[in-house]
Amino acid sequence: MLNLKIDHCVIHVSDWGRSNHFYAAVMGAEIVPRQKGFAYKFGDFLLNCHGPGVVAKAVARVPVAPGGSDLCFEWPGPLEGAVAHLEERHIPIELGPVATRGAKGEATSVYFRDPDGSLLEFMSYVKS
Repeated sequence: MLNLKIDHCVIHVSDWGRSNHFYAAVMGAEIVPRQKGFAYKFGDFLLNCHGPGVVAKAVARVPVAPGGSDLCFEWPGPLEGAVAHLEERHIPIELGPVATRGAKGEATSVYFRDPDGSLLEFMSYVKS
C-alpha cells in the first residue's frame, strides 16, 4: 500500500483582501504571496488559491468556482474551543457540534462558511 499524503488543494476566491483576512484571522493560515495571488499555509499543507488576476497553468476539467469547496480542518483540542474561537470572531456556525467520522475515526465537528460560501469544518478527535 502506498503511503501518500495530500500536499495541497485548490480553492477559488473572489476577493483577495477579504479571503486573506479570513484565512489568517479565523483559520490561522500563514498568507504566502504568489506570483499574482496568494496561498494559505497550514503547517506542511498548502491551500493554493485561484482568484482575481490568477490564470493557472493546469486546472481541473471543471475548475472550482468561488464558494464551491468543502474542506475539513482538524481542531487540535476539544471542539468547545473551536466553537468559542468561531463565536469570538463572529463567524456563524451552520451546523454542530455533531458526531462525525474522519480519517482517524470517531470525531465531533462544527460547520461554517468562508467569505465566498465554501463549506468549512473544524473536526476534533479529542473527547470533552
